[in-house]
Amino acid sequence: MFDSTTRTVVVVGAQWGDEGKGKLVDILAEGADWVVRYQGGANAGHTVVVGEKSIVLHQVPSGILNPGVRCAIGNGVVLDPDTLFTEVDELVRDGIDVEGRLYVSDRAHLVLPYHKLLDGQSSASKAIGTTGRGIGPAYEDKVARRGVRVLDLRQPARLRTLVERGVAHANGQLAAMGSAQRAEVEPVMEVLARVSPRLLTLADDIGLALHRARKTGAALLLEGAQGSLLDIDHGTYPFVTSSSTTSGGAVIGAGVPPTAIHAALGVVKAYTTRVGNGPLPTELSSPLQEQVRELGHEFGATTGRPRRCGWFDALVVKYAVRVNGLTGLAVTKLDVLDTLERLAICTGYEVDGEVMEEFPADISELERITPRYEWFDGWRQSTADARSLDALPKAARAYLDRIEALVEAPIQFVSVGTRRDQIIGLPAATPAATTVGA
Repeated sequence: MFDSTTRTVVVVGAQWGDEGKGKLVDILAEGADWVVRYQGGANAGHTVVVGEKSIVLHQVPSGILNPGVRCAIGNGVVLDPDTLFTEVDELVRDGIDVEGRLYVSDRAHLVLPYHKLLDGQSSASKAIGTTGRGIGPAYEDKVARRGVRVLDLRQPARLRTLVERGVAHANGQLAAMGSAQRAEVEPVMEVLARVSPRLLTLADDIGLALHRARKTGAALLLEGAQGSLLDIDHGTYPFVTSSSTTSGGAVIGAGVPPTAIHAALGVVKAYTTRVGNGPLPTELSSPLQEQVRELGHEFGATTGRPRRCGWFDALVVKYAVRVNGLTGLAVTKLDVLDTLERLAICTGYEVDGEVMEEFPADISELERITPRYEWFDGWRQSTADARSLDALPKAARAYLDRIEALVEAPIQFVSVGTRRDQIIGLPAATPAATTVGA
């Protein structure tokens, strides 16, 4: 993926999240010098299995399992310091060397206890189906200019003033919701006093560090969370996350200029899933939905919630190709479809007697559409051992060829299992780790 002309690559989800970005980032990190998370928070999650051990990461970049790779949490992330150090301590216990390899932007905003309290009490959060991790309220405080940043930990007097302001606002919101619960200043200050010494040792100007790294020719991998259809501007609003999940968010959230980006890789499943409420035009009916969910182990790494499953939606991915400027695709979980007799790809939406060939901005249109499908015979044999496109069954290759033509982007990688080596499009990789989810 990296060569003399391609030194900075963005990896984004091109559906509604959970596409398998973790596996691709983990593999591509072998050729990177830096891996940077640029948005989202502890609402993201993927599971990496090393030997017999499962490691769930929510905020630490996926490149941490590659020795020698530097990992950074960018300014676009809202950081939960408690869960960050829980992850770090678990990595250390599992023998992963983190010392001197993990950095945090001092401009990153903090998720504090009152953000989680607000998220848990908010009827809007429940309607959207958020993870309840305080992500939305933390981003709200950031935009309202009352947030607490990592660098504020260096100024105790200012820190207390900011926390007092945040708690007062949160309590006003809780009262307006009719909740009897209230936030308090001192417990928040106690949390920050506990985490500050460790957090400040990781704090740095990440944008400047990446600028200097680029000047030396370093390879940068910018890691997105969630998916393009959950983007605050370009997703299925209001059923979206609170940050910019598309490639445009990478330059803002990591602190690199737009001219630094050389390639954008979109990760998609060979079918479609989403967690929580909101439109899913190709959603399967029972019992096929439950069958695909079990075959693909479609349960959230962060929440454990069952994911909704649907056929591959070419309009969704074509839209993601456009808004991200995707230079290539990675198709994951092709093997999940190995046993199905028939498969479908959505090629258009019919609404009020007219056919739509582009994804609409108004979700009320999605509520009225009828998907138009092209049907394919299943290949009914395992793809798990395929290491080239030519080794795939002809029906599987035809399925991928049609996806590529419909979404107008080349497929560069195909994942046919959870192990690192179960990938088409790369030289043989070390099979020491297994990755599931994103």
